[in-house]
Amino acid sequence: MHQTLNAALEINLLHANQEGAEYNRAHFDDWGITCLNIMSSPGAGKTVLLDKTLAALQSQFKMAVIEGDMTTELDAERLRKYGVPVIPINTGRSCHLDSKMVAGGIHILEHQYNPQTIDLILVENVGNLVCPAEFEVGEHAKVALLSITEGEDKPLKYPVMFQEADCLLITKIDLAPYLDIDIEQITDNVRQMNPHVTIIPLSAKTGLGLDKWFNWLEEVVVRNRDHQTSNLLAYPSCNFF
Repeated sequence: MHQTLNAALEINLLHANQEGAEYNRAHFDDWGITCLNIMSSPGAGKTVLLDKTLAALQSQFKMAVIEGDMTTELDAERLRKYGVPVIPINTGRSCHLDSKMVAGGIHILEHQYNPQTIDLILVENVGNLVCPAEFEVGEHAKVALLSITEGEDKPLKYPVMFQEADCLLITKIDLAPYLDIDIEQITDNVRQMNPHVTIIPLSAKTGLGLDKWFNWLEEVVVRNRDHQTSNLLAYPSCNFF
């Protein structure tokens, strides 16, 4: 009985979160924004990836960051040097961002900035290989990072993250010569979970593979923008708040 009740509560929680995610996505679509949900375990390189992405693409796209962390604004402060909107969200004990938290970030974005001038929002989720993948926040695509220092078995031990990812970045490949690691085995294990995911090995330190990540990101923004434009022609925009 207790297990049945817990299962019912979890289903209701995920259903409510999904409704909120669709609500958030409707905002992004109405404003012409593409949103990416960046997920990984702690230390896999999410923040340094955003650092390199903002530096390389800030002349091409108008970007904003929703920065999730359990405590502190250290990562948010690091990214503010690029002069883009950075909205910190502290989750407290929660191990992930959810759609309600991101809705709060959207509210700040709408009232402190002009969201219709923004092309891309990068959501840096809380470092965790389990919970973030189960809670959509309104994103158009999920990006998972896996550092080679974490081993080949993580896609098999934490399958949901890799099943849900649209793009997987295998990070810190500059360390490969110093580790007993098989990058091809990581790729094979990921493919078992998700045959269609785009896999990009890269090193934010050396720059190897970053061009492929930037190209993938650009393609997603352009494709989503075209889709949003066609929908806007079919369905007039509306006010949400």
